[in-house]
Amino acid sequence: MRNTFSETLYACAKADPRVYIVVADISPAGSMAKFQTEYPDRFINVGVAEQVMIGIAAGLALKGCRPFAYTIAAFSLYRPFEMVRNDLGYQNLPVTVVGMGAGILYSTLGGTHHTQEDIAVAGAIPNMQILAPCDPLECIDATRYCATENNGPMYLRIGKAGEPRLTENAMEPFVFGKLRYLRRGEDVCIISYGVIMKLAQEIADHLRATGKSVSLVSCHTIKPLDRDGIEQALHTHKHVIVIEEHAPQGGVAPQTKQIAWDTAARCRLDTFTLKDEFIHNYGSYENLLASHGISRESILTQIGNP
Repeated sequence: MRNTFSETLYACAKADPRVYIVVADISPAGSMAKFQTEYPDRFINVGVAEQVMIGIAAGLALKGCRPFAYTIAAFSLYRPFEMVRNDLGYQNLPVTVVGMGAGILYSTLGGTHHTQEDIAVAGAIPNMQILAPCDPLECIDATRYCATENNGPMYLRIGKAGEPRLTENAMEPFVFGKLRYLRRGEDVCIISYGVIMKLAQEIADHLRATGKSVSLVSCHTIKPLDRDGIEQALHTHKHVIVIEEHAPQGGVAPQTKQIAWDTAARCRLDTFTLKDEFIHNYGSYENLLASHGISRESILTQIGNP
């Protein structure tokens, strides 16, 4: 997904001289290297100085530019949080803060490189919007939106590498602020976003093989959340499942529970999130997810379809 982001941003920069990228200690490769070579005045590497990255991006936005601030997710949001809040949120500036390798994708690098609370952190900032594409194709749509249409601060949460294309045959197009149905069914609705959508699709495939009619939904826009869309899903399916790679507070799962309560939804609702703890396991991304209780087997067992 990071390569797709770089390619799309490079294309946007060729079309619009207002597009800048400010990075913090990222070694440019591929299209990012082409961006640096062809537009050196619009490619700024501040080194290990994430606070400066956000400050420069804010200054560029005040001058009418459309800047992106880009580095590993834990360092694009957590380390410069005060600047993200005050420089971007308070002034409502059109800067896209890109968190690459979000969630627990950097599994073997430990808790310092995990962003299991980033949506809660970013979502608490007034004016901040959040996009989390589920595959490279949605990443193209999200990046283009940020470069051409976005008019306020944005946190763009993306994966790292090797994500499969899941939206090639989606029933609906990408529309900012709206749920996107990849499949439509009547019995079960699975809502997810980001890299973990691959697991959500596997769960959907298993349920469909057992005779269930299954909707699969990408909640790519987390703020502003499509509350009407979630309400409709809750009231038109017998069973709704939310799967997200985020802490149990502040994400889509607790907001879906709130909407279900507020609208007196009668469906069964199961939510799967990361645990509210740091898991001190060394292993692959899948190993760490399983330690958090998120795996194909554990989800199917909990919903009663092993």
